Amino acid sequence: MSDLQFSEMNVNRPSLADVTASYNTLFSAIEANNDLTEVVKSWDNIRNKLNTYSSITHLRFSQDTTNETFKAEREFSDEISPKFTELAVAMKRKLIENKDTLVAEYGQHAFDLWATDILTYEPVIQDDLVLESKEVADYMEGKAKAKIQCFGETFNLSTIVKFESEANREKRHMAAKAQWQWYADNSAANGQHYDKLVKLRTKMAQKLGHENYVKLGYQRMQRIDYNATDVKHFRNQVIKNVVPLVSKLKEEQRSKLGVEKLMVWDSVPDLRGAPKPNGDPKTLTESAKKMFDGMHPELGDFFRLMDNRNLLDLDSRDGKSGGGFCTSFPIYGVPFVFANFNGTKHDVEVFTHEIGHAFQNYLAQSQNISDYYWPTMESAEIHSMSLEYLTWPHMEKFFGDDADRFRKVHLTGALSFMPYGCAVDHFQHEIYENPEMTPTERNATWKKMEELYLPWLDWGDIEHGANGGRWHAQSHIFMGPFYYIDYVLALTCALQFWNDSQSDYDAAIERYVKLCRRGGEAPFQELAKSAGLKSPFEDGCLVSVVERANAFLK
Repeated sequence: MSDLQFSEMNVNRPSLADVTASYNTLFSAIEANNDLTEVVKSWDNIRNKLNTYSSITHLRFSQDTTNETFKAEREFSDEISPKFTELAVAMKRKLIENKDTLVAEYGQHAFDLWATDILTYEPVIQDDLVLESKEVADYMEGKAKAKIQCFGETFNLSTIVKFESEANREKRHMAAKAQWQWYADNSAANGQHYDKLVKLRTKMAQKLGHENYVKLGYQRMQRIDYNATDVKHFRNQVIKNVVPLVSKLKEEQRSKLGVEKLMVWDSVPDLRGAPKPNGDPKTLTESAKKMFDGMHPELGDFFRLMDNRNLLDLDSRDGKSGGGFCTSFPIYGVPFVFANFNGTKHDVEVFTHEIGHAFQNYLAQSQNISDYYWPTMESAEIHSMSLEYLTWPHMEKFFGDDADRFRKVHLTGALSFMPYGCAVDHFQHEIYENPEMTPTERNATWKKMEELYLPWLDWGDIEHGANGGRWHAQSHIFMGPFYYIDYVLALTCALQFWNDSQSDYDAAIERYVKLCRRGGEAPFQELAKSAGLKSPFEDGCLVSVVERANAFLK
């Protein structure tokens, strides 16, 4: 099985009757006081098979959203998943009742995770979960089918953005207008998807005893060692420490471009446009092999495994879902990286980011329970974002003489992202605390976020953005409510790794690999501190990060 190719990895469609029977056997074993560690191992086998089936099913649909067979299988998976969740919650309740017998083997964190999961599910919301999955899938399918006419050609949402890197300002402007016109034309449909999702999630929260969705959203994200108050405090620190610096950087960028006003389509750093990687996906993959070999032997071996077994899908194509992500197949012990290369610097950023996720998951397969294969999302993003910066010494392999310029653009982009990530998070808190907002009110709320976190934005003649519709393009808002501040929290940690690597690269890499191997065996702040990183919730943490970044850019 060690050489199995992705095309050979399959899991039969699960039968609810068979899975239920397997669970009932385990429940009987618990009642009979059988060896509970053996029960947990058997339960993990069930979960690993179901998770592998779900991952492969959703991945294949993402690879080709026009394939009706893949779509039907994804719909079946979404429909049956809540029933498996109900069985898993029942198991977690029984294991928590036997915590004293098991905690030494699996650690306190597993029980904290299970206790949180129990709060997110009751049979009364089972049908709502199916509807939620369907609404998200319809939104994503619509985006995947987008066809945008520009410059006499047809682009999708993944390929049109490559013009953001162009040196020619008029070309950037035309491409931006075409891209956002698609969102304007589909504003009613996307707005309806979101309205249904907000009301559906609010209804689920109320069925589970909450006033609104916010608390349930945090529970579904398994946020154990911080809360919405902590996040609000962090967002305020970004407003205080990062927004002024980014405003200054934007003014410097305007000066370099020689324009009177910096517009939303002026994301390039200077008159040369954004740096671009050299070569097609195959060439970049070969360069990546040399890079990872030079960084750490385990990284090198891992990446060759991913390439040799076709666990990378990097090309952009019609019908393929947009964006990038990493998923995993636990019964095969390997992850999979999905991306949409479009010939821009973003290819290298997304690629190193998703490989960070994949490497962490691969190393964590040694954990004795599948709950620790992945950490919670803000912790997972430390691994991905840190690898983006730990690969910096090798950027000449991708950008040649433009490597230094890439590094500065990358860091400037990271600083600019922090306020945007906070805007997305703050927006969602406002929405779910006021779920009856109209589409116009939601757009007005987003405009307030731009004024607070992104005061430099000028949409010019792009009406959809000027009217507050930017949020329609952020898939996370639709797919994973409250999953976005995670990137900003993790970036605060990743920049600490980057800073440490400047003085002792080998030591920073070893700490990184050690953190990856821990997987999800502890909550966010404990994992960060174990790697020698300050928690983002500590006062002053952002001050040091901003100072380091500002010094480098100077």
